[in-house]
Amino acid sequence: MSAFRLLPHAPLALVACWLSCMASPAFAQNATEQVQTQVGVVTPLSFIQTEELHFGKIFASNTAGTVTVAPNGTRTRTGGVTLFGSDHQAAEFAGMGSFNQRVQVSLGSNTIFLTGPGVRMRARTFTIGSTPTAVLSTNPQVFRIAAATGAFRFPVGATLEVNANQAPGTYSGIWTITLNYQ
Repeated sequence: MSAFRLLPHAPLALVACWLSCMASPAFAQNATEQVQTQVGVVTPLSFIQTEELHFGKIFASNTAGTVTVAPNGTRTRTGGVTLFGSDHQAAEFAGMGSFNQRVQVSLGSNTIFLTGPGVRMRARTFTIGSTPTAVLSTNPQVFRIAAATGAFRFPVGATLEVNANQAPGTYSGIWTITLNYQ
């Protein structure tokens, strides 16, 4: 991935000097940079994760609470949790089938635990961003592919239970989602 960044708050005189120096043939130079480019080719009747589920940064207190990331990316809280920053996001998946094909979607477990430096936290109520939204479980939910191309995307959010006096640090967990094309 390549990124270009402009330096903020550069003095105008410095910018003007840089532009005039670059335009001058006396200072012309050639430079070559190797950059990496990637692509993932996925077979039909499969799917990939395009975004990970992030609950973001929070402050815990002496009162338990929850953090919910909805499939549309909004984040809410209950109890003694204070939300901080905006680095949260719903998980997102993309797949390929055919128009009007049925797809069963299920979770490997109804409860996932995030572990870290303190007491583990439970993630539950995984919600898929379908119309209408639906709660995913180990029992498959059936959906139809609406796109004429057969390509589809779907977001998944969840609720995290934060313990009272949760120890600071980074917590993570692994969860499984299964698609069965019919």
